[in-house]
Amino acid sequence: MLKSDMFMTNYLVFIIITGVIYSFNNSLKHSLELGIALIIIPGNHDSAQRLGFASKQMQQSGLYILGDLSAEPLPVVLNDAFGAVAFWGLPYANPASVCSALNVPVTTHNEAIKILSQGLIKQSKQSRNVVLSHCFIDGASESESERPLSIGGADRVDWQHFDAFDYVALGHLHGRQFKGKACIRDSGSPLKYSFSEERHTKSVVIVDMDARGECTIEQVELKPLRNMRSITGTLAEILASASSDAHADDYLMIKLVDKQAILDVMVKLRAVYPNVLHLERPGLMALKQQTAVQPAQLNANEISMFKGFFQQVTDRQLSIEEVELVSAVIDDLHHAKDEALNKPVTGNLL
Repeated sequence: MLKSDMFMTNYLVFIIITGVIYSFNNSLKHSLELGIALIIIPGNHDSAQRLGFASKQMQQSGLYILGDLSAEPLPVVLNDAFGAVAFWGLPYANPASVCSALNVPVTTHNEAIKILSQGLIKQSKQSRNVVLSHCFIDGASESESERPLSIGGADRVDWQHFDAFDYVALGHLHGRQFKGKACIRDSGSPLKYSFSEERHTKSVVIVDMDARGECTIEQVELKPLRNMRSITGTLAEILASASSDAHADDYLMIKLVDKQAILDVMVKLRAVYPNVLHLERPGLMALKQQTAVQPAQLNANEISMFKGFFQQVTDRQLSIEEVELVSAVIDDLHHAKDEALNKPVTGNLL
């Protein structure tokens, strides 16, 4: 998804990925082919053990995987035009994993990150330090796409734990944002993974760090092959507008405001919008109170009940001719039932 021309145009030296590694398969290939060092950590969707397999051998190709929890962590030290930069990894780790790996009492994600970040500071020997961390900074904006790391807010982490570092590349949240300082930043997901993200602008972050560790930050917008968006209107309006929609192949959520039942609505929509993923009927939901069966309706005769049902579904009343037709059908049904009940039984009863 991240094309090689983006790498070449921006003269990238290092690329950082903080979780959801398998979304970046093509990007990994491009960066390594161009000789750009790639530094990654596993997130909560990745397996740290599987991702770390043969990680030492992969370093020879410029791929650095930081997935181990250690009381004495070691950074990846690489050089740019101004000298050495130390890259530290804090992969996703629940409190139990940190407690087990470091033999310390930990009950929350915040305590875990505090202990891990303090360990990095003690080990730091370079003047410029970058941290990769997959966590949920307290107060950040979330969407419906993120998988909760714990229940009841115990997954939140204070941004102040990262204050000592020159740049902090965060992962986990799907919306791009920073917290505390501009250099403590989550670039967000590269694609939209639910309709709660339809207003997100997806991008990658390009960081230019000077000799003192001061960072200039640029966000480069990503344009997907198909966008994810929603369309609201009546069925007739949506079908009519499809012919002039230049992005009819987008992934869509359709919100129909029609109040009547519609036959084969998804077939009709996908004839013009082939990638409709979700359909909502707020028009019908607006009639929820009207469609609730009231006790008085249970005692009404058949024609009254049918008239009420017809009005709820079509939002209009039966005409006189339609009432006469329905009454005749009901009379015929009663007559047929009476005949069946009064018909003598023949044959032997076993």
